[in-house]
Amino acid sequence: LDMLDFECIAVFDDPENGYHGNIAAVIVLDEPLTEDTMQRIAADLAQPATTFLWSATEKDTYHVRWFAPDDEIGLCGHGTLAAVASLGRSVVLQAKSGTLSGQVVDGSHASMRLAAIPVIKTVEPPEGLEKALGVEIKGYYKTNNKDIVLIKDERTLVSMQPDFAAMREIDVFGYAVTAPGNECDFVSRTLVPHVRQLEDHATGSSHAALVPFWWDKL
Repeated sequence: LDMLDFECIAVFDDPENGYHGNIAAVIVLDEPLTEDTMQRIAADLAQPATTFLWSATEKDTYHVRWFAPDDEIGLCGHGTLAAVASLGRSVVLQAKSGTLSGQVVDGSHASMRLAAIPVIKTVEPPEGLEKALGVEIKGYYKTNNKDIVLIKDERTLVSMQPDFAAMREIDVFGYAVTAPGNECDFVSRTLVPHVRQLEDHATGSSHAALVPFWWDKL
């Protein structure tokens, strides 16, 4: 493991327009490591996500697992896109949560396909969440990933200053807090109070839920 190669890749980035994206480390393995070893490596690298890949039996197919510094990630969009960019070709990734795919276009742009994450039901927000966020909640929607929290507008979202200590008292892993955009369809922030990072910079799994959510609304 002392000679293990890794690559750090920023995805969802567009520096010319001020979008700095999200960084994932990518490690291509000859064979799978133990869960404890992958978690320790992710903690040492201290990136928002570390993607571990190893070949499956089918051509251009890999097994994949993602780890934050302090826990495994069930579905990591930016870690998936970083893997596609690192491998540099069209691939299929087999995760515990399902199969993902990605491709490289013209040798310079990577894209991926994620399954939509539907809203399971509309419910009342957890007790204490509105106070912890410090903003009025207009709607709360359960999904099998992060819950969607609808608020008033983009200005409210940008200025929101969550109380993460209070949010940790609520037994929900994470939230995609969203509002109508001023110059785009919608804006969002992803909050994950139970892990070290607290807020994720740019999150593919949140968009797998937010895109169908806003499609229905718009």
